[in-house]
Amino acid sequence: MKKSNKLARLSGGLAGLGVVVCIAVAVNVILGNLNLRKDLTEEKLYELSEGTREILTRLERPVTLKLFFNGASPEVPVQLKQFAQRVEDLLVEYEMAADGNIIIEKYDPEPDSDAEEWAQQYGLKGQSLGLMGPVLYLGLVASAGDTEATLPVLDPRTENLLEYNITRMISRLANPTKPIIGVISDLPVLGAPRPPYPMPNQPAPAPAWFAFQELKQDFELRELKPPLEDIGEDVHALIVVHPKELEDGTLYAIDQFVLRGGSLMVFLDPLCVTETETRPTPQMQFGGFSSQLDTLLNAWGVSFDSGKVVADLGAVSRLRNADNRVEDSPVWLSLRRANFNAEDVLTSNIESIMMPYAGAFEVEAEDSVEVTSLVASSDRSALMDAMTVQFGGESIRRGFKSGMKPLDLVVRLHGKLATAFPDGKPSAPEDDGEEKEDTAGDEEQTAEEGLKESVDKSTVVLFGDVDMLYDRFCVEAMNFFGFTAHQPMNDNLSLLLNGVEQIAGSTSLVSIRTRGKTERPFEVVLALQHEAQEKYMEEETRLQQRLEEAQRKLNDLQAQKDDKQRYILSPRQQQEIDNFQEEVLSTKRQLKLVRRKLRRDIELLGMKLKVINIILMPALVSIAGVGFGVYRSRRTKG
Repeated sequence: MKKSNKLARLSGGLAGLGVVVCIAVAVNVILGNLNLRKDLTEEKLYELSEGTREILTRLERPVTLKLFFNGASPEVPVQLKQFAQRVEDLLVEYEMAADGNIIIEKYDPEPDSDAEEWAQQYGLKGQSLGLMGPVLYLGLVASAGDTEATLPVLDPRTENLLEYNITRMISRLANPTKPIIGVISDLPVLGAPRPPYPMPNQPAPAPAWFAFQELKQDFELRELKPPLEDIGEDVHALIVVHPKELEDGTLYAIDQFVLRGGSLMVFLDPLCVTETETRPTPQMQFGGFSSQLDTLLNAWGVSFDSGKVVADLGAVSRLRNADNRVEDSPVWLSLRRANFNAEDVLTSNIESIMMPYAGAFEVEAEDSVEVTSLVASSDRSALMDAMTVQFGGESIRRGFKSGMKPLDLVVRLHGKLATAFPDGKPSAPEDDGEEKEDTAGDEEQTAEEGLKESVDKSTVVLFGDVDMLYDRFCVEAMNFFGFTAHQPMNDNLSLLLNGVEQIAGSTSLVSIRTRGKTERPFEVVLALQHEAQEKYMEEETRLQQRLEEAQRKLNDLQAQKDDKQRYILSPRQQQEIDNFQEEVLSTKRQLKLVRRKLRRDIELLGMKLKVINIILMPALVSIAGVGFGVYRSRRTKG
């Protein structure tokens, strides 16, 4: 009887276990087919952005996305297989959001297969895995009718740009006509022209800056060389980079372009580092590297001091100086989230940008013009002479005096703008008096035809730095299986592309490119470092003042002695030297205390994080488990 009861209980337990296993398998199969996902990250890193969904809902014909990857090959690294799986998961999100207008196809280009031949025809970049290994393909092709677009290589290191690249490719297929962007620049942003008769062994002309190569993916860039009489009606927007001594005729053409509804983006700079690196013979080492557009800016109520550079203790960058020593530079601005306008779509999700030797804008526009500050310095910033900051950190520390208010580095004007030429089109500088008299009637007619204010609301975006567009300050070239890729070092490129798309292209792409990143800075640690840096600067300035005061006193005492006693130390001089040495030692001790406190605060913060991750969280889980067990035990006994 007892054996029968035990056998019955055992059979019942096995049957129950089998039912539980069957239920678990069924639930997994059902949930796997439902593709249920929930993104719990703060930045929403693993779901499609609203911009992508808007573009997908506007598709008028199906788009096929073809993913080529050697997934079945055992030679492929595990990391690449995991990345390819994330790409597939993202493509599934596109398929679900497009309501049938996105078709996903996956191909494994095995050696000598049709899939490998298609990959080669599409222009995908393959790379051999070892001497005898297969050729690896990891690329994406989009096709709609007879139109095709290709991402030849999907690089895991640029995964944060993956959604934007895919959506931009789809948008390009849906809208094959590219808007025209005019470019006026004193620098070779579109690349140096190739000479008609190159000399032997002459180096190849410099290519276009990477930022403008990216713009060419979605826009037709038209180089406009001054002097200009007019900017074509087919130009959607205008980009002006580092303008220097533009003639009135060209300024008038820009003025009328803006007033008739064209959008303008201007990059100015009080001290352009890039100019020293891109010009064969720069004008002069100290000065001559600034740009200005005062004629137009003054008419719009904007001022930009081309001789002043922004120094910000809250946005310092760590650099190596001429003496091969590492120092924190407050004029190479490393700007982060607190510096960006969180309410504006253009900058709401920008993480970080770098602006070396940037200038600031002051705006007192009319009530009809809406002024938006997009990027600003911290309140621990000041304007400093552009020539002074070139002498290094010591000159900056000595001359720095905080203005206790933020300075606008990027601003946008939107509204009814007034003309900078109320008297009409200026006459050409080569016209003599007789010609002016003969064409007086034509000039009067031109003045009448010239616009006095915006026909509709105009948009102008002003940047206080040019260097942020140069490759060295925004991207890093990398080699990935023989293919040169560019990894953004910051969001300089994103800010440019966001701005151009806002004024001339699809605003839906803006929210895609500016998605959050998986790498986030330690804000508390950075705040501690900035606080200590400010203390260091104050202590060093005080020490320098003591040095100068002691040296002055020594010089005064030396001047009171005759020639015979010139090299003999008097008791007063000896006392001054002793006092000075004591001051130096005292100041050095204070600096050591500040550095020690900084290290202690950072170490304490690190210890807290370790305690939370290693002890506190497991302890909370354990306590919750024990509490639940006690609760169930009491309920069972009750």
